[in-house]
Amino acid sequence: MRDKIKCPNCGHGFDVEEALSGQLQAHFKAEFEKKVQDQAKAFNQEKEKLEKERLEFQTKKEKENEIFKAKLEQRILQEKEKIQNKTKSDFELELKSLKEQFEEKNKEVRALKQQEINLKKRELELAEKAKDQELLVQQQLLEKQKEIEEKARAKEREANALKEREFQKQLEDQKKLIEEMKRKAEQGSMQMQGEVQELALEELLKSTFPFDEISEVSKGVRGADVVQTVINAQQIQCGTIVFESKRTKNFDNKWIDKLKQDQMRVKGDIAVLVTETLPNDWERFDFKDGVWICHFTEVKSLTKVLREVLIKAQTVAAVQVNKGDKMELLYNYLTSNDFTQKIKRIIETYDTMSTQLNSEKKAMNRMWATREKQIWLVQENLSALFGDIKGIAGNAIDSGNLLELNDPNFDE
Repeated sequence: MRDKIKCPNCGHGFDVEEALSGQLQAHFKAEFEKKVQDQAKAFNQEKEKLEKERLEFQTKKEKENEIFKAKLEQRILQEKEKIQNKTKSDFELELKSLKEQFEEKNKEVRALKQQEINLKKRELELAEKAKDQELLVQQQLLEKQKEIEEKARAKEREANALKEREFQKQLEDQKKLIEEMKRKAEQGSMQMQGEVQELALEELLKSTFPFDEISEVSKGVRGADVVQTVINAQQIQCGTIVFESKRTKNFDNKWIDKLKQDQMRVKGDIAVLVTETLPNDWERFDFKDGVWICHFTEVKSLTKVLREVLIKAQTVAAVQVNKGDKMELLYNYLTSNDFTQKIKRIIETYDTMSTQLNSEKKAMNRMWATREKQIWLVQENLSALFGDIKGIAGNAIDSGNLLELNDPNFDE
């Protein structure tokens, strides 16, 4: 931003750089005019001197010519008188001598003419030098003006560079803070991650089976994480399903024994282990050592099948009252290959639907990520542009909170 000063009399604002530039131009112009005047004065003096010498030479030449002419006439008269007395050879010698003298005078005249030509050449050279000096002074004025303007631009660039570095430092600090908070949020504790899956499992069961009793085992109390009491349309309890939730990177076989003990403690009919990591070489849910093991994405479909089995078993049990082998039939059916194959077919259909849904989610996430990146680029470019303008304008522009780097999705 250019500084301005005001006239104390009229209050008119003047640009400091323009005023300095005008003063410098006036100063150099005055010096140039003075140099031109001095050179013109010296040139005029030299010209007057040369003109004076030429006039003197002309006068001298005319006088000498008159004297020579007078002498020549006198000599001719004398020679005429002597012609009668001298021989023809003497006359030729004298005439030759006169011719030689005449040639010498002609040489002197030519030399004077050459001097006059040299004077004119020198006069032209002085005029050319005066023009060159004028161009040199103008060039010096332009260079001085450019130097002043370049200093002003360098000062502005330094101020803008400091502002830009300050803004970049703030931006980097904000990015580091955001990355650190994201890292902490993503890491979390294993206990928190497990609790999240337990809560998600409980919410899933409650929303999918609203007529069943879904009870959560409190923290610190021995037992499974969630217990589902299956109730049929006639409001009859058909059995219980015991759920244990694990969310770790490695599968542990000890979980199976613990879940079976918890199943005995709550007298559950079926035990289901929901884990993020399946046993080695498992691609989907399966039955192992009396416990159903599945991924969280499979628990909804598996629970529907197990619930339907308990309801049918209760119906069979109601029809076959007083039959002591009803539990054995139920156990045999739950552990039969036919039951396993049916559940697998159901889960395969569910997996296909889930894969399609996940593909759509990934596509949308990629689209959202691309748009989010574009939004960030627009915001960064706007901030950089505003920083450049503010670096030039200073505090004349009030940004307010418009361009502060706050994440709209972050709640302190």
